[in-house]
Amino acid sequence: MSFFSDFMAGLTERFGPMAPLMLVGLLGLLLILIALPIVMKRQRDRFRELKDLQPKAGEDKKRALRKTERMDKLEKFAHFLEPQKKEELSAAKLTMLRAGYNGKNAVRMFHAVQFLLAILFLILGLIIALIKSFSQEMTMTSVLVHSLLPCAIGYYIPRYWVNKRVKQRQTEIIQGFPDALDLMLVCVEAGQSLDQSIIRVGKESRSGYPALADEFDMVAQEVKAGKERIAVLKDMAERVGVPDVASFVTTIIQSATFGTSVADALRVYSADMRDKRIMRAEEKANMLPTKLTLGTMLFTVPPLLVILIGPSIYGMVTMLTQLAAGL
Repeated sequence: MSFFSDFMAGLTERFGPMAPLMLVGLLGLLLILIALPIVMKRQRDRFRELKDLQPKAGEDKKRALRKTERMDKLEKFAHFLEPQKKEELSAAKLTMLRAGYNGKNAVRMFHAVQFLLAILFLILGLIIALIKSFSQEMTMTSVLVHSLLPCAIGYYIPRYWVNKRVKQRQTEIIQGFPDALDLMLVCVEAGQSLDQSIIRVGKESRSGYPALADEFDMVAQEVKAGKERIAVLKDMAERVGVPDVASFVTTIIQSATFGTSVADALRVYSADMRDKRIMRAEEKANMLPTKLTLGTMLFTVPPLLVILIGPSIYGMVTMLTQLAAGL
């Protein structure tokens, strides 16, 4: 007990009164890091092992797939890095698809990056608090702010990045969709089928609008794989999350259902999309004077007031000074 008391006294003398709390926090973090591999350890699936041992046709291909699966470092942490509810997992996959991350491990990687950044920022915050304790006394509130605030920032940085990517891709798709419809209309009127026109539009849109080209390429590949065109187009509308694309899919489905001309439907809808793009440009132009009002008030009105009222104020101050001196 005397050794422990001397140790704590020396620690408090060196690092300040918050040294015991910081020591407990570091020990807790160390215990968490030690316990994480045990908690996230994947249990053996006997049925899956028996299934892998059964000989099947194309064994070399299956073995290559299993080898690739073993190379997935995050698969054994899937129950920890993925939502357990089916609805939450589907929503997370949809968000990652809208952000452009269409890999099967996108959700796991997202949550892994969230967890690692939170731990890293927490450690950095504790190190900063420890360094500050050398020069000044740290209260418990300061320690919590220096540790929990960076942890929260590190946790929300990946979510902010994904949301930003979703908005950027949706904006890019909205901007390029009218041009893609015009090109599709030209292809259809030239005699190509709708599937061939989708492939051509995806190829031609690659340089200007890569996000839109990726979506059209995915549609073409799914149709080639044998999936129904209506289901593929509905999946595209849900995956993109843009109202213009959803309306386009509805138009194509109705045209195919009622047997009307696809070219006529595309001609009418592409004209609407062009009008919509002009209206969006006019809306931004009309909003510009309102946005510039604040900047005008901050950077134009004060200098103008100084120029107009400054000499009068200076003259009044001079006159009052002379009167005061005369009295």
